[in-house]
Amino acid sequence: MEAHDQAVQRLMPEACGRRWIIERTSDLETLWESIGEDDFGGDERLPYWSELWPSSLTLADWLCDNAGRIQNRTCLDMGCGLGLTAIVGTSLGAQVVAFDYEVEPLRFAMGNATANAVPQPLWLQMDWRDPAIRRGRAGVIWGGDIVYETRFIEPVGRFIDLALSPDGVAWIAEPGRNIGPPFIRWMREHGFSCERALTRRFPHEDHSVTVHILEIQRDA
Repeated sequence: MEAHDQAVQRLMPEACGRRWIIERTSDLETLWESIGEDDFGGDERLPYWSELWPSSLTLADWLCDNAGRIQNRTCLDMGCGLGLTAIVGTSLGAQVVAFDYEVEPLRFAMGNATANAVPQPLWLQMDWRDPAIRRGRAGVIWGGDIVYETRFIEPVGRFIDLALSPDGVAWIAEPGRNIGPPFIRWMREHGFSCERALTRRFPHEDHSVTVHILEIQRDA
């Protein structure tokens, strides 16, 4: 996989006590206009990856606050987008495998790791409905705002069930969507505890967003 060769916009988000260099395409209008009718089908291949969402920034801070729980552990970043949480996790000593459905965000993520002088995580283009991950491989799994429609509840839950080690933990950052409680209920009905470990009001544009960190572990 090669890094991107597009004109870029440089963002400088603050997380984990420092600023990070995160680059994305500078022509977001053309990116969205390039979406064809087929992209609105079952896979909905829309470029949500091109944004830095409050859930990702909250999750990055959470990783920093829980650095001792991820150091030297195999960690999976679900729907990594531009790579912020994967880069933060790697900088804290985690062994990060980060994946996204599309290859384009992974190209930017590679460049962003280089720009921040962080070793490259293992970047994968992968669909969590068809995972190339060995059962119980991950000590930690995380994802930011990845369960935003009802149809994502079961695939995300089943991926966590597949990939999470017996003593592992998953953290899902969820911005107060109506889909949050049904996801929590699904996890609890399938052998997991699922609790809100953090609730944070995050300023975003001209308003604020309430982000919850859901902590998921297998039932004893």
